[in-house]
Amino acid sequence: MTDQPGIRFAIAIPQHVASGTFDPAAFRGFLARAEELGFEGAWTQEQVLGDMPSLGPLETMAYAAACSDHIRLGCAVLVSTLHSPLHLAKSIATLDQLSRGRIELGLGSGGRYRAFAAFDVDPATFVGRFTEGLALMRACWTEPRIDFQGRFWQVAQGAMEPKPVQSPNPPIWLAGGHPDALRRAVRLGDGFFGAGSSTTAQFAEHAAVVRAALDEAGRERASFPIAKRVYLAVAEDGDAARREIAEALNRLYGFFGLRDIAAVAVAGTPTDCVEGLQAVAEAGADLVLLNPMARDLEQMEVLATEVIPHVHRP
Repeated sequence: MTDQPGIRFAIAIPQHVASGTFDPAAFRGFLARAEELGFEGAWTQEQVLGDMPSLGPLETMAYAAACSDHIRLGCAVLVSTLHSPLHLAKSIATLDQLSRGRIELGLGSGGRYRAFAAFDVDPATFVGRFTEGLALMRACWTEPRIDFQGRFWQVAQGAMEPKPVQSPNPPIWLAGGHPDALRRAVRLGDGFFGAGSSTTAQFAEHAAVVRAALDEAGRERASFPIAKRVYLAVAEDGDAARREIAEALNRLYGFFGLRDIAAVAVAGTPTDCVEGLQAVAEAGADLVLLNPMARDLEQMEVLATEVIPHVHRP
C-alpha cells in the first residue's frame, strides 16, 4: 500500500476481545501484515467503562511494540483528566523507550459523557486539570528536576528517568469538538485528531476552526497535521457492511446513551468506501485512521488493495 501524496493512513489495532479469546499469534500476524502493507501507524483507543469488551490502550501498545518493528503506535485518545499525569507521563516515556521512539499520544479533556465521579474528578474542573496535567507531563519529559506548583498537583525537586526517546516528547495530538477545545489544540498540541463519533460534515467544521486558529496564531498549517478516526466496514455486500458497522457502533456507544450513530461511519462496497474516505480527505484530513470493528485482517487487506489507492488529496 502506498499513501497518496499528502495523505497518510493508519489502522486501528484490534482491541475488542471477549474474555478468554485473545489470540497472540493472530495479533502478531495483524501487526506484521500492517507493516507489510505500508500503514504508517497502528492506533488504540481508550474505554475503561462500557459494554464492549476492550483491552487497555497502553498495555495493548506495549504488546504491539513487541510484535512490530517500525510502524508507529498511538492512542486516540486518552482522556488524561481521568489519569494521574505523573503515572501517565511515566507510561508514555516507558512505551517510547520500549518501541525505540515510535509512540504518538492523543489526549482529550473529556466532556458530558464522562463518568468523572467514578474517577474522583470534579466535572467543574476538568478543563483546568487537563491543561495543568499536560504541562506537568511535559515537565516530566523535559526537565532534569521537576519543580511544579499547580492547583491540582505539586512536585518539588522531582525527577523522572528515562525520558522519552523522542525529544522533547512524542507527538501530542489533541481532540475535542467545542470551539474552545479546537483552539486549545492549536495552542497546546502538535496536531488535531477528529473523533470517530463525529460525522465527516462535523469534522469539516472542526478542521476549518483549527485552520483558522493556526492562521491567527501564525503557525504554518503544514506543521500541524489534522487527523480523523473513521469507523468503517467494507464488503462486496454493501448492505451487510452497513448492518455490521451499525451493530458494532451501537454496542460501543450505547452504554453512554448514544444510539443510531451509524451516520458517522463509512460503509458499503469498496467503491462506497472510496467515496466516503475521499470526502474525509476533502474535509481536511492529513492522516486517516481506518477503524474496522470486525473481520480486522480481512478488511485491512481490502482497504489496502481496493480502497486506499483510489483516495487522493484534493
